[in-house]
Parts: sequence; structure tokens; C-alpha cells
Amino acid sequence: MLNYQRYKRVPVIDYPEREWPNKEIQKAPIWCSVDLRDGNQALIDPMVVSEKIELFEYMVKMGFKEIEVGFPAASQIEYDFLRELIERKLIPDDVCVQVLTQCREELIDKTFESIQGVKKAIVHIYNSTSTLQREVVFKMDKEQIKQIAIDGTRMVKERAAKFDGQIILEYSPESFTGTEPDYALEVCEAVLDEWGAAPDNKVIINLPSTVEVTTPNVYADIIEWEGKHFKNRDAIILSVHPHNDRGTGVAATELALLAGADRVEGTLFGNGERTGNVDILTVAYNMFSQGINAELEISKVNDIIEIYERLVKMPIHPRHPYAGKLVFTAFSGSHQDAINKGMKAMKESNSPYWQVPYLPIDPSDIGRDYEPIVRINSQSGKGGVAFIMDTYFGYKLPKGMHKEFANVIQAISEKQGEVSPEQIMDAFTAEYLERKEPYHFKKLRVEDFEGERREEFDTTVYVDYTDHGVEKSFEASGNGPIDAVKRGLISELNIDIKILDYEEHALQAGSNSKAAAYIHLLDIESGRVTYGVGLSSNITRASVRAIFSALNRLQ
Repeated sequence: MLNYQRYKRVPVIDYPEREWPNKEIQKAPIWCSVDLRDGNQALIDPMVVSEKIELFEYMVKMGFKEIEVGFPAASQIEYDFLRELIERKLIPDDVCVQVLTQCREELIDKTFESIQGVKKAIVHIYNSTSTLQREVVFKMDKEQIKQIAIDGTRMVKERAAKFDGQIILEYSPESFTGTEPDYALEVCEAVLDEWGAAPDNKVIINLPSTVEVTTPNVYADIIEWEGKHFKNRDAIILSVHPHNDRGTGVAATELALLAGADRVEGTLFGNGERTGNVDILTVAYNMFSQGINAELEISKVNDIIEIYERLVKMPIHPRHPYAGKLVFTAFSGSHQDAINKGMKAMKESNSPYWQVPYLPIDPSDIGRDYEPIVRINSQSGKGGVAFIMDTYFGYKLPKGMHKEFANVIQAISEKQGEVSPEQIMDAFTAEYLERKEPYHFKKLRVEDFEGERREEFDTTVYVDYTDHGVEKSFEASGNGPIDAVKRGLISELNIDIKILDYEEHALQAGSNSKAAAYIHLLDIESGRVTYGVGLSSNITRASVRAIFSALNRLQ
């Protein structure tokens, strides 16, 4: 058994006055992409300058107004990348680049050198404040750690005063989730005082979940507590930077927004060290699914996936929320049936609101198509196969036929696994449309005597066909072509059959469209029943072909 006694439970704050559980997310936060810094440093093969530029330009296209471009004082590649952005004038006027640095003078000097020529920049300073880091890494007391933050702020302030452009200060008490809340507040207040923060000179106070150590509700409690205890809340932009060590980065972010956070730092698809940063796209799509404008251009998820996988060189998991290849796919028969019925109900209702079981959003809204919604394997049911035939190929199988044809596909899937739509259509063609033995319909002529005085029937048919390869023909009369052909076959083949049901529909719109006909046929002697399908530009010929198809399936 795992030795769980090695681990101490992370303490929670006593905060019964919490208000965030009764709130709802109403609008998108300020988004800050850290893909080019936090995300890039987590890659096995970090991006080169040209790749960074391509990703930066795509972030701009997506609508990010704040983009952390790197740690230019610590990396020559990141320094060169930033200089190229500035010198080539690739930073739009409405986009603010963010640079990260520790609170050390030589690094701050190098940072300001790297941003010369930029109109507006966020200078992001940080130092670790947690109990563990204070005691184990830095071996400093609380006052010494706080002084690092104060000194760093002062150095940035001095250089900002001489800088030809706008500087916004961001401060992060790194390892915030391992820091006593009152001490984290004390350090942040010292930074705000040193900077001279005011409503017209706001500071970004970023409270990172550098390592996720407890449940999202505890993070939300601390975010709300901190926000309520700042002396001048209107002088700060409260930011969060959640990681995903416990797999709850998205939940922690959403609860933090309820708790008063104004801003979110994260990455596309959650790329980042260890288990990653918060996935900005998932948070944004979650908002979208609740009717909230996420204020990012995320309508073409396949484009985002392509550039991400190519530049980051990491694949998207097939079950990744919204973006995975299988997330809008149903293999389960009951799911397929519910989706099929939901899609039909949507078409019939003309409702402006999307409501389909198992599909929280319309895949087409984010650039996904309907093709992968239902995929067939051995777990699938009759509704899924019928959905594929309708959606892909336009065949609206009668309800009674769903199980019959699904059994055909089930046998294939049990041998090979997933069955593609093309294979389903091939099986349908072989089982129904091309079922020409032992009886093959060849030619039909119909004489209609409707309105004339006749003793019994008003339609006569003349049918040419082959019986086990032998050319034959018959003449028969009945109440319409289908009845006449049935009577002729009963007489010619000495069989006793009954047509239980008949359906037809146009396969496609237009004057050259074909008709599909479905015949449900009973062999009275044996009690066996089956369906037959016929296809033709002439509905009568399609119906006769369906009769022969069903007759062959009964053999």
C-alpha cells in the first residue's frame, strides 16, 4: 500500500465569509498568453526565433492583448526574438508585450535594454515567498524575502522613469500557494507602496498557483481573501497564473474568477512545465458554451491545433476538451441515438439555442464538422449506423431497418474494430443495392388503366428479369405497380410473400436526383422478414428493385 503518511495535508484558511460560491462568471478576463515563455521553457525542443515570431503573430491574430514574450535577460534567443519584434515593428499598438525577470539589478538592466523602442511593456518581477523556499532554498527570514521584492520594485521604478515608453509593473509572489496568505499580502502591499500604485497607475498583482497543492476551492478562498484585504483594491489588477499539478488548473481558474480575479495567465492547450499551465482555450470555450463572449478568436480550433502541433511539436490528446479528435465523437449506441434524435429535434424546432444531448456546443461553431460526431465500433448501436447513412450518404433508413443493417455492421466491427463510413456504405451496397442473385431485375414497362372501366386491377406490368442467370419475363396486374410486381413474382416463383411496409425519399435535391425505395418483405411460409432497397431516377423502378433486393435477401 502507498505510504500516504509521508504527506502532510496543506492547511486551509478559516474563511466562512466567502462569497464566490454564489457568483457566476459574467465576462471574459484579461487574457495573457505565456506560451512563448512558460510554455516554451517546458519544451524538449524549444522554439527558434522564426517559430516564436510565427506563434506571436498568431497570438495577435487570436486577439491576445497581453503576451509574455520571454525572459530576455536570461536567454540570448529570447533577447534576440524580442529585439526582432521591436525592430521589425511586429507589435501592434494595442498589444502589450510582457517580459519576466528576477529582482536582480543586472537582470533588470538587461531587461530594459531588451525592450528599448517598445511603446508599452509589462515588466514582470518575481521572487519566491513560500515557507519551504524561504527555509530550504534561500535560508532567509520574512523581512529579507520582502526586501527582495521591494528592491526589485524600486529598480524597475527608477528605470521606468527614464524609459521612453509606458511601463506597467507586474509582481508575483512565486509559490504563492505555499505562502501564508497574510504574509503574501504584506509583501504585495510593500510592492504597491514602493511603486506608488493608484487607480491611474495600476500594478498587476499576480498570485500564481506555481505548484497546485490543494483543491480549487481553497485557491479561490485565498484569492478572494487577498482581494478583499488590499488597502487599495482599485489600484491593482488581480491576476492568476494556475498550474495543473493536481489536474484542476481549469477549475482553479474558474473559481478564482468567481473570487474576483481580473486577469488570467495561461497557455494554449495547457502547455507548461510538469503537468502544464492552465489551458486558456478550455477556459475560453467553457465560457463560450455558457453564452459568454470569450473575446478571443477561437472559431477555428483546427487552425490553432495545426500551428500548435507544428511549432510546439507536441500532439493534442484525442480526448482533450474541445480540441481532441474524439471529443465530438460517440461510439456508444445510446449516445448515438440521443445525438441523432437531438439533431433532428434541432432542425424541427428552429430554436436559436443549441441543445443536443452529449454535445455541449455545436462542433461547427469552432470549425469542426459533423463527420466525426458518430463513429462506429462494436459498442455502437442501430441509431449510430442510421445516423451515418443519413448524414454521409443521404439514406434515411426506415426505423424498422435500423437494427437489421446495424447487425451487418456489428459483425464487421467485431472482426476489425472501428468501421469507417465508406466501409458502412460498401456493406450497404453489397447487402441491398447490389443484391442481384438469384433474381436480377432487368426491365420494366407499366400500363396504367386508371379511370377506365376494368373488372379488377388498374395496372399491368411487364417485367424482364433473370432467375439464376436464366433470362425470364412475366406479365402481371395489380392495384398499382408494386402490387402488380408482387403478384407476378408470387405466380412465377411459386412463393408466398407479403409487403409489410414501403417508404421512399429523394436522395438529393434537383431534377437529376435519384429516389431510394425501401420494401419490408415477409416470407409467409417461413415467417422470415427483411428489407430491400432500390435506387433509381424513376421511383417505380426504384421500388421494383427494392422488391427484388428483399427477395434475394430472403433466399
